[in-house]
Amino acid sequence: MLGTNYNKHFGLILGLLFFLFCHVNAQEKQPTSVGLIPYLKTLENRFDVKFSYIDKDLEGLNITIPENLNTLGQILTFIESTFHIDTEKLNDRYYAITKNDRVDLCGVVLDNFAENTVIGATVEVLGTKIAKITDSDGSFILRDIPRNSSLKIRYLGYITKYVPIEKLLQQGDCPKILLAQYYEQLDEVFVYKYLTSGIIKENDASITLNTAEFGILPGLIEPDILQTVQALPGIKSIDETVSDINVRGGTNDQNLILWNGIKMYQSGHFFGLISAFNPYQTDKVTIYKNGTPSNFGDGVSSVIQMETGNTITETWKGGAGFNLISGDVYAEVPIAPNLGIQFSARRSATDFLSTPTYKQFINRAFQDSEITLQNNNMVDDEFARDEDFFFYDFSGKILYDLNNAHKIRLSAIHIKNNLKFEETNIDANETNVSLLKQDNISVGGQLQSQWTDRFTSHLNLYYSKYNLDAQNVFANQVQQLFQNNQVTENALKFDTNYMMNDQFSWNNGYQYIETGITNATIINQPDFNSEIKGVIRTHAPYSQLNYSSLDNTFVGKMGARFNFVENLDTFKKLLIEPRLNLNFKLANYVRAEILGEFKSQATNQVIDLEQNFLGIEKRRWILSNDDTLPVTKSKQGSVGLNYERNNFYIGIEGFIKNVDGISTSTQGFQNPYQFSGEIGSYKVKGLEFLINKKGDNYSTWLSYAYNKNDYTFDSIVPKRFPNNLDIRHTVTFASTYTYKNLKLSMGINYRTGKPYTEPAEGDEGLDEEFFPPRINFQSPNNSRLPEYFRADASAIYNFSISRAIRANAGLSILNITNRRNTLNKYYRVNEDNEIETIENFSLGITPNVSFRVSF
Repeated sequence: MLGTNYNKHFGLILGLLFFLFCHVNAQEKQPTSVGLIPYLKTLENRFDVKFSYIDKDLEGLNITIPENLNTLGQILTFIESTFHIDTEKLNDRYYAITKNDRVDLCGVVLDNFAENTVIGATVEVLGTKIAKITDSDGSFILRDIPRNSSLKIRYLGYITKYVPIEKLLQQGDCPKILLAQYYEQLDEVFVYKYLTSGIIKENDASITLNTAEFGILPGLIEPDILQTVQALPGIKSIDETVSDINVRGGTNDQNLILWNGIKMYQSGHFFGLISAFNPYQTDKVTIYKNGTPSNFGDGVSSVIQMETGNTITETWKGGAGFNLISGDVYAEVPIAPNLGIQFSARRSATDFLSTPTYKQFINRAFQDSEITLQNNNMVDDEFARDEDFFFYDFSGKILYDLNNAHKIRLSAIHIKNNLKFEETNIDANETNVSLLKQDNISVGGQLQSQWTDRFTSHLNLYYSKYNLDAQNVFANQVQQLFQNNQVTENALKFDTNYMMNDQFSWNNGYQYIETGITNATIINQPDFNSEIKGVIRTHAPYSQLNYSSLDNTFVGKMGARFNFVENLDTFKKLLIEPRLNLNFKLANYVRAEILGEFKSQATNQVIDLEQNFLGIEKRRWILSNDDTLPVTKSKQGSVGLNYERNNFYIGIEGFIKNVDGISTSTQGFQNPYQFSGEIGSYKVKGLEFLINKKGDNYSTWLSYAYNKNDYTFDSIVPKRFPNNLDIRHTVTFASTYTYKNLKLSMGINYRTGKPYTEPAEGDEGLDEEFFPPRINFQSPNNSRLPEYFRADASAIYNFSISRAIRANAGLSILNITNRRNTLNKYYRVNEDNEIETIENFSLGITPNVSFRVSF
């Protein structure tokens, strides 16, 4: 018994002794971490060398040297790579150790729950303007950054993380950075994402479109910028074009359209049916309907600001595609770490390829109309038509970083439309020919400077030239009409922003604009020759104070613009334009906004010879002269409420806008006042409502807009009557749905008819005392067209061709029901002295397909 217990205890003691021996032996073999400075002293004794360094550079650094490093060279190489420091051999015994102030750093951003890569996270170097977006594998590379700074890493749905760069350097090559998911329910609502991905309502009531994130909208398979903005409440085109966008009852020339800070006098292709700006190079679009910042002048209705990408990519990016109207290509190319270029090009296939989409567009532009006589008999003359049409646009940008604080951007864009349209009346054996050439060439440069952490400046210069040549040859060359409209503009804008503290910032600047416009008209029968030239110069200092409370319960902007406007031939005047933009919290999930602005513009488009010219091209730019056309001025105020919770959004906004100094010649009248040039005003009272519910893979919305839009012309009887753009009710209902790689969207648009003016009834409709006879009209805009209804649908399927090449195919159908909507109705006297009624109709059912690749 004793022997058994002895053996048992002896075995236990031997086991414990063996465990202690292994543990001690492991500890002896386990590399220990020591301070770098003490370790360098051991190296001095071991290799009989001396190191020279600054103590504070190496304080706090600990090192663990692997056992397999035996030589001094191997050890110093390891120290260099571990701490990103330089060691320099001065002679056989002395070495200098210096710490780099700037380093290169890489890393991988992961979800700390499952360590999934976080794609598209923003990695920002605090105290600088250096920032990167993580790649498809969550990685990033930052070059030449200050090592004493910190990284700010953020992504929607995760807690923002701050990490010292020095700490990351000690973790070895490309360390993992884990982000914690953010689970707290937010009470505050500042930015509203609605309709489809990539559309955001900002806290200053502006709307931002991020084209790279754009989802899908009914009838669109490509993110056409000026088509997309029409999905927003209060923005529409009553003639289905992008060249005639009506914002809160205003005409298209009352919109300020900017591309990279350059004012654009041409915005559409194909008679306004297609936007002239390539959406794949455009990075961001901002729309202001009210509460416009003081640095924007001109455009009494709205501001539509388009910006291309502003950062130099590290790798090639680009793509190409085609649809049934045109093909395009775009690319972003890094030439050097501080130099890159962007370009895009698009050309129509309409001059050598006739597609169903092209045929519908041609019908919409030229043929889809009916002519009836006063006795309701149809004019059924047989016509033979032939057209030769093409368009193209090219844009480019050079990005050059002088250093981290100063960046130069050079931009250029060229837009061209060319048309020959021939129409032969076979019954009368008469041929009319219309020729049209439309060009816009613009170049601009920007200097963006970060002078301190709180003070920045932005210098913008541009030159823009728009030219329209239109020629009509009537009745077998018996009468010829030539018109030329040319706009030349030079501008300079210097903008500064000073961050006074975390709550206040102050924006100041000055803008100079010189606009010259020439209008020439030549007619051979009767002989007439006219050329009118003019120049307007505007000097505009401006200032704006911005405030945001620390808890963001109140955000406010208040400023003013001072326009010194002079027409070199006629007038000089000072216009003061205050601006107000307030956004504040009323309750959880509910915020209110109060907006107001005074604005003015000195350029307008006259609309003349309605029956002769083609679509938007009949419009010609002219200058205010303070006599026959004064400077147009507007005042607008609005109040809105926004509610959002659990992806459910409701927004409502009421507004009142008064625009003074308009002319009947700029409003598109098709009655006796078309050429009379009376001066008056219009007032719009309106309400805009949007309700939107979003889920993980769907979005459904309903929008409604009410406008009561009335003219006032003291010299017309009656002096107050409905505006040509008085669309009382507009309703849109639409949905999008995403299933894996397939995006679907469908929607309907409804609005009440626009006003028009009818002739007097019976024989009183024609006044034959004049030669040629004239039409006696009833009260202006006493009738309305039938209501407008259109249903559209679209689908996009995304897929990969290879690891680096992505592709998508799209299908859209406009006007699925093929409803024949009347867009316009007007009257004229024919050669037989009879009143003719001309009705123009909308697009019929119009399919389109697209295919794109990107890399």
